Amino acid sequence: MKSYVATPSTIERKWYVVDAEGKTLGRLAAEVASVLRGKKKPIFTPFIDTGDYVIVVNAEKVVVTGKKLDQKKYFSHTEYVGGVKEVSLREQLQKHPERVIEHAVKGMLPKGALGDQMYKKLHVYAGPDHCHQAQKPEVLDI
Repeated sequence: MKSYVATPSTIERKWYVVDAEGKTLGRLAAEVASVLRGKKKPIFTPFIDTGDYVIVVNAEKVVVTGKKLDQKKYFSHTEYVGGVKEVSLREQLQKHPERVIEHAVKGMLPKGALGDQMYKKLHVYAGPDHCHQAQKPEVLDI
């Protein structure tokens, strides 16, 4: 008996839309990462991107528990000496709410070229509108 291995020509990709309003950040990111990776498909192959496209709307209305709004920090570096910048989750949600979900999902995907390929199928929008109506996305309940 031979194992099934998916090939790029046999993969059918769907589009899903997820409403992040009132959802917990980590739980939402875990489900989205699973869909992007294709873990729930019967043709799942670990070394091939078998996942679907995901559109996340209302990123600004995502919820976190505990004191994460003030204690969770996002770090970046300017590549200059002493150029570490730090932004709290509260500030990030006010300025760039889509980056919060993108960062959480990217951390749950494989590292390297395969993870980059999966990450490109994620589209996050701060408000309720998106520009992917032509793809006829299905609503994904999480």
